[in-house]
Amino acid sequence: MSKPLSDHDRKKQISVRGLAGVENVTELKQSFNRHLHFTLVKDRNVATKRDYYFALANTVREHLIGRWIRTQQYYYEKDPKRVYYISLEFYMGRTLQNTMVNLALENACDEAMYQLGLDMEELEDMEEDAGLGNGGLGRLAGKNHRTIHKSYIQSVETNDRNSPFLFVFSPFPACFLDSMASLGLAAYGYGIRYEFGIFNQKIVNGWQVEEADDWLRFGNPWEKARPEYMRPVHFYGRTEHHPDGVKWVDTQVVLALPYDTPVPGYRNNVVNTMRLWSAKAPCEFNLKDFNVGGYIQAVLDRNLAENISRVLYPNDNFFEGKELRLKQEYFVVSATLQDIIRRFKVSKFGSREIAHLLTDDAILVLVDEEKLSWEKAWDVCVRTCAYTNHTVLPEALERWPVDLFAHLLPRHLEIVYEINRRHLENVAAKFPGDSDRLRRMSLIEESGQKRINMAHLCIVGSHAVNGVAQIHSDILKATIFKDFYEMEPHKFQNKTNGITPRRWLVMCNPGLAEVIAERIGEDFIRDLDQLQTLRNYLNDEGFIRDIAKVKQENKLKFAVHLEEHYKVKINPNSMFDIQVKRIHEYKRQLLNCLHIITYYNRIKKEPNKHWTPRTVMIGGKAAPGYHTAKMIIRLITAIGEVINNDPVVGDRLKVIFLENYRVTLAERAIPAADLSEQISTAGTEASGTGNMKFMLNGALTIGTMDGANVEMAEEAGEDNFFIFGMRVDDVDALEKKGYHAQEYYNRLPELKQAIDQIAGGFFSPKQPELFKEIVNMLMHHDRFKVFADYEDYIKCQEKVNELYKNPKEWTKMVINNIAGCGKFSSDRTITQYAREIWGVEPTLEKLPAPDV
Repeated sequence: MSKPLSDHDRKKQISVRGLAGVENVTELKQSFNRHLHFTLVKDRNVATKRDYYFALANTVREHLIGRWIRTQQYYYEKDPKRVYYISLEFYMGRTLQNTMVNLALENACDEAMYQLGLDMEELEDMEEDAGLGNGGLGRLAGKNHRTIHKSYIQSVETNDRNSPFLFVFSPFPACFLDSMASLGLAAYGYGIRYEFGIFNQKIVNGWQVEEADDWLRFGNPWEKARPEYMRPVHFYGRTEHHPDGVKWVDTQVVLALPYDTPVPGYRNNVVNTMRLWSAKAPCEFNLKDFNVGGYIQAVLDRNLAENISRVLYPNDNFFEGKELRLKQEYFVVSATLQDIIRRFKVSKFGSREIAHLLTDDAILVLVDEEKLSWEKAWDVCVRTCAYTNHTVLPEALERWPVDLFAHLLPRHLEIVYEINRRHLENVAAKFPGDSDRLRRMSLIEESGQKRINMAHLCIVGSHAVNGVAQIHSDILKATIFKDFYEMEPHKFQNKTNGITPRRWLVMCNPGLAEVIAERIGEDFIRDLDQLQTLRNYLNDEGFIRDIAKVKQENKLKFAVHLEEHYKVKINPNSMFDIQVKRIHEYKRQLLNCLHIITYYNRIKKEPNKHWTPRTVMIGGKAAPGYHTAKMIIRLITAIGEVINNDPVVGDRLKVIFLENYRVTLAERAIPAADLSEQISTAGTEASGTGNMKFMLNGALTIGTMDGANVEMAEEAGEDNFFIFGMRVDDVDALEKKGYHAQEYYNRLPELKQAIDQIAGGFFSPKQPELFKEIVNMLMHHDRFKVFADYEDYIKCQEKVNELYKNPKEWTKMVINNIAGCGKFSSDRTITQYAREIWGVEPTLEKLPAPDV
C-alpha cells in the first residue's frame, strides 16, 4: 500500500493533477462528511473503506452535476449537430480518478482525504472496474463505430413504426467519449448496462477459471436511473401486409430502462452523457390466473426478458450466432433510436432538430404514423451512417443465419431482402454480366446455411467506410472489401485510432506528466503534438535522468504491487518485458513463449555469462469457449513454474502471468513497462491501442509491421523501434508458396529444442502430453505462422538486450518514442471523424462554470 504524500512532496506537485483546486479542501471535507452521514447513514465509528469511497465519489459527483445540467442546457439553446455513438461495449474502467483529473480536483481531494486521515489510493482501489467490454477499445474495440456510428443498418420502411431505420452495433473505447467531451462535441454514448461485465479471471493450478463480474453488487454512485424515459422494444411476432402499408404484430415487448452516467471533458466544463439500457419485463400479469399458478409463473418468466442485459458476451474475436446476442444488438438500437426521436420531438426546435440527427440537411423524419418513401428513407439512412471496420479476421465478422433473423425480427428480414434486391440491381448495372461479382457482393450468403453478411450491409448502408490504421484500411480495400471499393471508392478512408492522454498519461503516470510539463508546459495534455518539442531535450542530461528516474519509480511501485497481490518477488532492475492483450492465436503469445524458452535454455547453457535480466509478464483473458487460448495460458503458467524455481537462473529471468488483466491493472503495468510486445502476424491486427499506451508511457516497442505499429514506427523513427518479421506482402507470398512449419523446425536448432521441450513434458512433468495439441497446431495448423518469424524475433530480442545495457541510449530512444506520440491522441482521431465524416467542428472553447 502506498504511503500518503509527505507535506514536502505535496508542495512539489504541479497543476497537471489539479493544484488549482486546493482552496476547495475545506468545502470538500464538509461535503464528504455530509454524504457519509446523510447519504450513507454512517459515522466514522462504523464506516468502512467502501463507505468512504462512496462518500468521496458522491462528493466529486456534486462537482459534475451543475456542469452536466448546464451542458445539456447549452446544447438545447445553441442547437449543435449531435453525434450518437451506439455500442454494445464500453470498457470504462474506474471513474473516480479520471473525473478528478478532468475537473482539476485530484490534488484538492487528495489533500482533503489526507487531512481526514484517509489514503486516497486505498479509496480509489475500492471502486469496481466497469468492465463492460472485452478489449482495450471496449470492442471498438472491440468491430465498428459510427455517426450515428453503426455497423449494421436497416432502412426504415415507410409505415413500419416499430422498427428503427438503422441497426447499430458499435464497439466503443472510453477514450473516444473523453475526447468528444474534451473537444466540445454534442455527443451521446448509448449502450447496455450489463449486470455482469467481462468475467473476473482466476488462475487455479495454472488454468484460467472464470468468475462472475458482479460489478453492481455494491451500487454505482456515478449513474442516475431515468425510468421516465423507458422505451418498449419489440421481438418475434409476424408481419401483416395491407394496402396502406406493413405492420409488425403479435410481438413480445421488453422495456428498456435508461441509466445515465456523466462524461466530463478536460477542464472545459463540458459534461456529456453515456446512457446505458437495462432490460425490464413489462408489469402485465393476469391476476385471475393467480389461483392456478399462472401469476407466479408469469413473475418467474420475467427473467427471460431481463436476461438481455444480464451479461456481456466475453468473446471479441469469434462470431457466435446466438439469439441472445442478436437480441442485445437490436435492443440497444431500438431503444436508442426511439430515445433520440423522443428527445427531438420535445425540443422547441421540432423537426429541424431531427434534421441534425440525420445529418447533412436531411429534412424528413420518421415520427408516429408519418410515412417516407423508400427512396427518401434510404437516402436519409445512408447520409446519416458511417461504418468503421475493426477486424480482418473472417471468424470475427458477423453473419447472422436467415432463419434466426426471420424468427426474431421478421419485419427486418423483409427489409434486408429489399435492400439486397436494390443493391444487386446497382451492382449488375455497373458490372453487367459479372454473376460471380453479384454472388460475392450479395448481402445474403447462399452457400450452405443462408446468412446475412452484416459487413456488406454496413458498407451498402453507409456514406463512409474506414479502417483504424492506414495498413488496415489498405488491406480492406485490397482484400475483403475489394469489390465494394471498386464500386464506390469515394466511400473508403482511414481513421487511425488514438488514446486519451488524460487517462493514459496524466492519470496513470503523473510523474512522467509532471517531468514533461516542467519542460514544455501543460498544453500538451490537450494538444499531444506538442510532445514533438521533447526532441530538443535529447541531449539534456537532466531530462534524460528525470525520465529514467520516473520509469524506475514506476517499476518499483509495480514490483511492490506484484509482491502484495501475486506473492512473487521480482528484480526491479530487470527489464520489464510486457505483453498484455486478449489471449488469441493471432496475437502470438506463443511466439513470446518460444523466446522465453530459448532465453532460458541459453542461460542454462552458459550460466556464467552476463545476461540482461528480464521479467516477462503476460496478461489477458481467454474467451471461456476458446480452448486453444486457455491452453496458451496454461503453457505460460507452466513455463513460469519451471523457470521461476530454477536456482541456476535466479532473478535473471522470471515469467509472470498477470491474473485478471483489466483497465485498472493496465494503469499500473503500462507505466512500469520497459518493453512492449506487439508481435501479431502482419496483416491481422486492425490497429491496437495498447501499443500506443505503452509508447506514450515510455516503453520501447518490439513489433511486427502490423496495425498502428507501422505509423508508430514512422512517427518515432524506425531506428527507435525494434521491428522484426514478415511484412504483409511477405505473409501473402508465403501463403501462396505454402507455409511448412517442419522446415523451420528442422533448420533452427533452438526452435526445435523449445518445441521438443513443450511436447516432451519438460514444462509439465506430471502430465507429459499436456501440451501436445499446442505443438500439433504449431506444426500442422498454424494460420498465423509463428515459426516463420521466430528467427528474426530472436535476433531482434538480442538487440533489445544489448541496448538495455546502455541506460542512457535506451532512455534517449524512449524520449524519441514519447515525442512521436502526438498522432496517437484520441483527440486527433475524433477531430478527423468530426470534420471528415460527421460534419461537425470541434472546439476548445470553455463553457461558463455553472452558478451552483
